[in-house]
Amino acid sequence: MKLSQFKFKLPEEQIALYPTMHRDESRLMVLHKKSGDIEHRQYFKDILDYFDDKDVFIFNDTKVFPARLYGNKEKTGAKIEVFLLRELNEEFRLWDVLVDPARKIRIGNKLYFGEDDSMVAEVIDNTTSRGRTLRFLYDGPHDEFKEALFALGEAPLPKHIIKRPSEPEDMERFQCIFARNEGAVTAPSSGLHFSRELLKRMEIKGIDLAFITMHCGLGSFRAIDVEDLTKHKMDSEEMHINEEACRIVNHAKEEGHKVCAVGTTVQRAIETSVGTDFRLKEFDGWTNKFIFPPYDFGIADSMVANFYMPYSTLLMLTAAFGGYDLVMKGYKEALKEGYRFGTYGDAMLIVND
Repeated sequence: MKLSQFKFKLPEEQIALYPTMHRDESRLMVLHKKSGDIEHRQYFKDILDYFDDKDVFIFNDTKVFPARLYGNKEKTGAKIEVFLLRELNEEFRLWDVLVDPARKIRIGNKLYFGEDDSMVAEVIDNTTSRGRTLRFLYDGPHDEFKEALFALGEAPLPKHIIKRPSEPEDMERFQCIFARNEGAVTAPSSGLHFSRELLKRMEIKGIDLAFITMHCGLGSFRAIDVEDLTKHKMDSEEMHINEEACRIVNHAKEEGHKVCAVGTTVQRAIETSVGTDFRLKEFDGWTNKFIFPPYDFGIADSMVANFYMPYSTLLMLTAAFGGYDLVMKGYKEALKEGYRFGTYGDAMLIVND
């Protein structure tokens, strides 16, 4: 498929800048793959109407850390935005980061963070046109360093949200309630729709939950600069699938129950580790899997998604799962019906009937 097939005009007013007051009360569109029917449900929590006892939901339990920092360059005092990507070396306080504006930063420059310049970092490597390696100059224990560093950071909200002022509640709202394994720089947005009350109702109904971890990076948000999608390369992201998740998912499949993947990161993770027998396998490593139509999925038979941006890899994966024509028809209806798009937007459920 071609990049241009995922173009649509998205009015700015339909990009959600804030989440709904209650996580499970965004709108829900339901796509039925076999019949081609499209339903409009008032609330996301109506999702339980489509699942039964012993069905399984697979969640990504990665935890977002406050990755966006603002500092000043030595001597000039120029304001620099630093986006933490991942810690490279604990002992030497080395971090892989993005800086903006990149052209002002050179190897050897020092950056100062905090009102009293309490945190200092030195640029020690240029890895890409925008990427840098920073060494933070901090003498205390590692736990103390991480706490001090994260105290200076803000929620790493996507660019389509940070056009509005940051708020103290952003870090909490940009986190799934089941998040527990720190390492993501953006939230698995489809998981944001699940509230504690909804998870409790799922438990009462007998629905089983499986948790995998994929530390979401910025790769899914990078612009695709090739028309031929087979030539696009995704950034690698760290992922872990344990024995317990495999047991829950594989048992459900063997017993003929539904398996629902919550979001594109879950789909990429489980499709990375699916075996030739269409069973989920344990996995510890990295994946750069890029899924776009046509694609045969081996694990999930239903999927929760958000309404994603034009040209995005997230939309491409959703179209691969739901079928290009049906998903794009759903997007056309969503635009017409005023659905909210983006990380804080409304939700789509794709079911296999």
